[in-house]
Amino acid sequence: MFAGRLAGKAMPLAVVMLTLGMVAHADSLVVKTQDGKVHGKTINSGAVRAFQGIPYAAPPVGDLRWKAPQPAKAWKGELDATKYGHHCAQGRVFDDMIFQDAGQSEDCLTLNVYTPASEKSKTKLPVMFWIHGGGYSGGGSSEPRHNGDFLPTKDVILVTINYRLGVFGFLALPELAAEQGGSSGNYGLMDMVAALGWVKNNISSFGGDPNNVTIFGESAGSFAVSTLMAAPSAQGLFHKAIGESGGALASGGMTMETLAVRGPKEDEWMKSAGANSLAELRAMPMDKILEAAGKKGTIGFSPVLDGKFLSEPVLDIYTKGNQAKVPLLAGFNRDEGSFLSTGMTADKWKVMGSQRFPDNITQFFKLYPGTTDTEALRSASDFGGDQFIAYGTWKWIEIDRRTGDKDIYRYKLDLASPPSKFHPGSFAFHSDDIEYVFGTLDTRPGAVWRDEDRKLSDQMMSYWTNFAKKGDPNGTDSKGEPLPTWPKYGEGDPVLHLDSPITSRPDENRARYEFWLDTEKK
Repeated sequence: MFAGRLAGKAMPLAVVMLTLGMVAHADSLVVKTQDGKVHGKTINSGAVRAFQGIPYAAPPVGDLRWKAPQPAKAWKGELDATKYGHHCAQGRVFDDMIFQDAGQSEDCLTLNVYTPASEKSKTKLPVMFWIHGGGYSGGGSSEPRHNGDFLPTKDVILVTINYRLGVFGFLALPELAAEQGGSSGNYGLMDMVAALGWVKNNISSFGGDPNNVTIFGESAGSFAVSTLMAAPSAQGLFHKAIGESGGALASGGMTMETLAVRGPKEDEWMKSAGANSLAELRAMPMDKILEAAGKKGTIGFSPVLDGKFLSEPVLDIYTKGNQAKVPLLAGFNRDEGSFLSTGMTADKWKVMGSQRFPDNITQFFKLYPGTTDTEALRSASDFGGDQFIAYGTWKWIEIDRRTGDKDIYRYKLDLASPPSKFHPGSFAFHSDDIEYVFGTLDTRPGAVWRDEDRKLSDQMMSYWTNFAKKGDPNGTDSKGEPLPTWPKYGEGDPVLHLDSPITSRPDENRARYEFWLDTEKK
């Protein structure tokens, strides 16, 4: 095709080189997977290659609705991987969830791969596998805050996924169990394992190292990380773990019921939805099922002890030391409970504490004082955050420290971000960490960022990617300057406080979490 001739004359060397460069660039955007070739694009001014909407499993529709993920069907030619796949079917969950795809669908089991566009993309780079949050009920890989424009510039490969949510991801019916060898539910978690299997089989074609995969997630994504560490089918598919605000080891919240307990409840729900059998339910349109599911509340369907994917509680698996033995980086934000403390006063706090903990009231008010309205407001936020997320995350870290036999690094995000459209106050609120980790601050609507926010974002991106590379977050930032030292979580309970500036010091709130531990045992 390119014979070095143009209109009968010798082609100038510069034109030849430019042409060959264009061909090479085009070739770099075509990658062969086990199912077929994918054609991606460049983003971030050409710094990152993006391959979006790649199927990692067959569409879970028709007879495959509420079944374990099945292999994707191979394709011929090149798959257009320049746009996101549909986000998974869901009700309206959180206002700050914004999507960049074509809409929701049950045909949603796709993933996105982001790689640096430099020559390093041809080497074995560490892989970071992101699991989005949303209470197992909402979210998707196309949310702007999860964009892959920036993390790969730190010489990692980023994979973001969709997985089945809510009723489509976690319905646990007796009739499904009869069909599926005695177990049902947890299809969303099985999707994550299938996507990890896809990574193992295909990521080397994108320049990634299948033997250096870090799973990381926030909120339900962090619950999922702790659960995957316990799930037998996920073992060996990842080698490091990062949990941001969430752990599946505490009671309350998303406590997993057994199939024997959950099944009859969901059988009743099916009948209330207008279906008398699994066949009738599978025949119902997506929208009608979502409408019926919405009547169960925001988080109406969640993981279950199904006897197969999980045959015993996650807590028991960790207590016995049977979880994946991998380095762990985990923590939570200072104001996880900020949305729970609105309107609290000293008088209201006194009444609440007295009613809730009548047998341990002295200790409660010592840990969560409320002699003034200001103090009560702060304690209400702390109490709500501990109950909601912080205690469960702490318990995960603590038990893994005892039985995991690998290095642990613990953090707390203290820097309060500026007000924004969906978060009008200045807090280190639940999910606040996401844009800092991904370098996507500018995707948050209405926020006016400060120099300290951008500096902290770069530092967090560096910590997270350093950990993915070598199991140790310490190293340098994007300017080559040493990051503040992050000590291992061990003697003295050192916690890295992500603030301006970053510091580390012993855990100041251990007594609060031990209070919750004692309460949980009663």
